[in-house]
Amino acid sequence: MEQVEIRIKGEIDHRWSEWLGSLDIAYDGQGRTILTGSLRDQSSLLGLLNKLSEMGLEILSVDSAKRDPRSAEAERRLE
Repeated sequence: MEQVEIRIKGEIDHRWSEWLGSLDIAYDGQGRTILTGSLRDQSSLLGLLNKLSEMGLEILSVDSAKRDPRSAEAERRLE
């Protein structure tokens, strides 16, 4: 799993969350949207970035980190 945070210029509606891979949508109060969540792999990340680009959105930053599947399983057990 890839944990990702993508910052884009402008504010997009929360209704786009499912279409964008069910990422969480938040706003920074300065006219930018922050997308966060988990993606399957780098291919999923690239597909998401392409979607954002096709929407005409300006991507300001991308931060991703691989999650250890064992820690993800432990988190699910705690919920």
